[in-house]
Amino acid sequence: MELREEILKLKEEKNALIVAHNYQLPEVQDIADFVGDSLELSRKVAQMENKIVVFCGVKFMAETAKILSPQKVVLLPRPDAICPMAEMVSAEDIREWRRIHPRAKVVAYVNTNADVKAEADVCCTSANALKVVRNIEGEEIIFVPDKNLALWSARISDRKKIHPWEGFCYVHKRIKAEEVREAKRKYPDALVLAHPECDPEVLDLADAVLSTSGMLRYARESAAKRFIICTEVGLLHRLKKENPTKEFLVPRALMCRNMKLTTLQDVYFSLLYERCKIELPEDIISRARKSLEKMLEYV
Repeated sequence: MELREEILKLKEEKNALIVAHNYQLPEVQDIADFVGDSLELSRKVAQMENKIVVFCGVKFMAETAKILSPQKVVLLPRPDAICPMAEMVSAEDIREWRRIHPRAKVVAYVNTNADVKAEADVCCTSANALKVVRNIEGEEIIFVPDKNLALWSARISDRKKIHPWEGFCYVHKRIKAEEVREAKRKYPDALVLAHPECDPEVLDLADAVLSTSGMLRYARESAAKRFIICTEVGLLHRLKKENPTKEFLVPRALMCRNMKLTTLQDVYFSLLYERCKIELPEDIISRARKSLEKMLEYV
C-alpha cells in the first residue's frame, strides 16, 4: 500500500498519466488512470493533456502512443517488455513482400513495431480487422504478422485474396480446441468468447470472436451468467471487477510473460526518474502515423 501511495503522490506532482493494458498484473491495472486495449489507451493518451505518460504494456503499445502523441514523454517502465509476435516481422520483410506482390495493399496489425507500421498502407486492430479487410481498396492484401487474425478476416469477409504472414501469439496458440470442448462439456450453460488470435479450430467453437475490449463489452451487456474466456488470463481481473455477479472461466490459465514483467516498483522508478523513454525517428513517426490514422477511418 505504501508504494501505491507513493506512485499516486508522484503522479500528482508530475501531472502524469498512467495507463495499463488489460493483460497487466492486477495491482498495475488498479494503479492506472485508464485500463484498456492498446489502441484504446493510445487514443486516450492523445486526448489527455498530461505531458508525461507511463504506459504499462509492451513496446509496440508505447510506440503507438508516441506516434499518436509525439510531443509527449512516453515511458515504458520495462524496456525489455516486448511482444514476441511483433518481432516476427520486419520492415525489410514488408518491402520484400511488396516486391513479390506489387498490387497488394499492406495491412499491419497494430501488434507490430513502429518501423513496420511505417511500411504499411493501413493498420488494424483485432476489433476492426474485418472491417479493414472488407473495405480496403484492391483485391489483394498482405496481412502481417498474425496468421490466425488474417485467416479469420479472410474467411468472414469472403472476398479478399489475403497473403498471411506466418506470425502468431504464443499465448493464444496454446489454447487448444479440446480444452474448450471439455470446458463446454463441464459448463454447458457458459458462452465461449475467443480472441481472433486463437487457432481456427478454437474460433469455430466460440459463441463470439472478439477483441479484449469486445469481450468486456459483451460480458457486460449479455444476460448470460457464465463465460469461458479464450485469451490471456490477465483479462479476468477486469471482467470479474466489472461483473461481480458473473462467472468467468478459462480452458487453461495462460499467461504472457512479457505482459507480466511490469511491477509497481517499475512504475514508480520509471516515473520518478522519467526513465525508459520511447524515442523514434521523425520519419518513422510521420509515416507510421499515416497508417494509424487510416485505421481510424474503419473504427
